[in-house]
Amino acid sequence: MSRGTLYIVSAPSGAGKTSLVARLLESRDDLVVSVSHTTRAPRPGEEDGKHYHFTDAERFLSMIEDGAFLEHARVFDNYYGTSREAVEQELSRGLDVILEIDWQGAQQVRKLMPGCLSVFIVPPSRQALEERLRGRGQDSDEVIERRLGEAVKEIAHHVDYDYLVVNDDFELALVELEAVFTANRLRLRAQMERHRQLLDDLLASGASRA
Repeated sequence: MSRGTLYIVSAPSGAGKTSLVARLLESRDDLVVSVSHTTRAPRPGEEDGKHYHFTDAERFLSMIEDGAFLEHARVFDNYYGTSREAVEQELSRGLDVILEIDWQGAQQVRKLMPGCLSVFIVPPSRQALEERLRGRGQDSDEVIERRLGEAVKEIAHHVDYDYLVVNDDFELALVELEAVFTANRLRLRAQMERHRQLLDDLLASGASRA
């Protein structure tokens, strides 16, 4: 079985990353999203084990000491981390795995798994980003301004990524994002592993007629 590919998908808060990835998952059965651990409180509608593994700071810091995370970072006064064991299990099953992480986590993952691919998603303008953040109705003006400031720092790291998607037209951005995953699945080495028997049969039938 061909091993899956690890993908990093990053974006400033409000760029539409979560919505794009969710729609992508609806159309593919060869792709999963790693469920991160976090110390922040659940938001309305979030479920433990589905959206995040919610834990306290003491447990999280203990996991860091045990080397349990592929990456971890502190963002907006909370910790986030990705279980290395969980990711390896999915990759070994032949599934592609998405890590929805920021640039700090991406740097850590690239050092440990240099074969990963990365996609950065940006909004069409700063105004659009602010409108999306305010449209959520979840954060105060102070928090929104803080997120906008952090967005500039996040976007500055787009040059470290392999692919860039501008989320202006959602459906177009979705097509472009899916193209990244489809193209990588069609690379020669992966296809040779996935269809070894087919290729052997085709070559054998040609040899027999010769």
